Amino acid sequence: MSETFTALVLEDVDGKPKADFRELSRHDLPDHDVLVEVAYSSLNYKDGLAVSGKGRIARRLPMVAGIDLAGTVVESRSPAWTPGDRVVVNGWGLSETEWGGFSRFQRLRPEWLTRLPQGFSLQEAMAIGTAGYTAALCVDALEDWGVIQPGGGEVLVTGAAGGVGSTAVSLLSSKGYVVVASTGRAETHDYLRGLGAASFIDRAELASEVRPLQKERWTGAVDSVGSKTLANVLAQTVYGGAVAACGLAGGSDLPGSVFPHILRSVALIGVDSVYAPAARRDKAWATLSKHLDRSKLAAMSEVHPMRDVPELANRILAGEIRGRVVVEVG
Repeated sequence: MSETFTALVLEDVDGKPKADFRELSRHDLPDHDVLVEVAYSSLNYKDGLAVSGKGRIARRLPMVAGIDLAGTVVESRSPAWTPGDRVVVNGWGLSETEWGGFSRFQRLRPEWLTRLPQGFSLQEAMAIGTAGYTAALCVDALEDWGVIQPGGGEVLVTGAAGGVGSTAVSLLSSKGYVVVASTGRAETHDYLRGLGAASFIDRAELASEVRPLQKERWTGAVDSVGSKTLANVLAQTVYGGAVAACGLAGGSDLPGSVFPHILRSVALIGVDSVYAPAARRDKAWATLSKHLDRSKLAAMSEVHPMRDVPELANRILAGEIRGRVVVEVG
């Protein structure tokens, strides 16, 4: 039990969080009921903010960074989990209030763990990660609302070349939806076509000044951008349509009006991935297991060792990362 291992830890330096690699032992970990040996984590926008110090994500320090992880149960005081179980953890305050996934070992509460569906490797689980799991929550939410139909009206995905967007495009196209991808990088069009995008709209068009009601276009949308983009998406959603919103890469404001909601009956569905209940998580992972093309998953992800995370954190904030970054921890 005295074996040490490497973790990426946020610590207070002159009143600001600073990320650095530290050697820890299992005795340093929180006293939770399940010990997991972490094989992979991933890099998300929130990780970029935390590790770069450009956003105050951790609410207490020191804090092991990394908002998700995939690994194998080593020890368990909970009857729900036994050694050898393959698990994935997304959200639950990891890297904010609870120690996260950039660590060879982590102790976790049993209710945070989701059993990894058969057929997924641990690496694939983090190629999906919080971003892909969030995309599945959004697709499930739109389908549960009952307004989008395979082969019917267009479904928009904003931030399409990012982690959430890439998985949303792939899932929707695999299910038979006509996908419009919004991106500001023309060089990603071939990549997005490969994932199933049928057409494109420049993100600058959706980030322009907002008019309360515009020409109706899409029956539904997955939005990870927020701000003017979300307001314009709502203004162009058809009567009775719905938009699943899960992010704020473009800002947390919403400079629109109630017109789309009260004149066109457009629904804005908020999607939270951090504290989603177990049943919703299991459904999202079942959606991914059934409908996510594994070859597309490989095309949208790349693997890096944990030592690369500080440099990659700045790149993801600069919009230079396409798809998903898997972090090899083990």
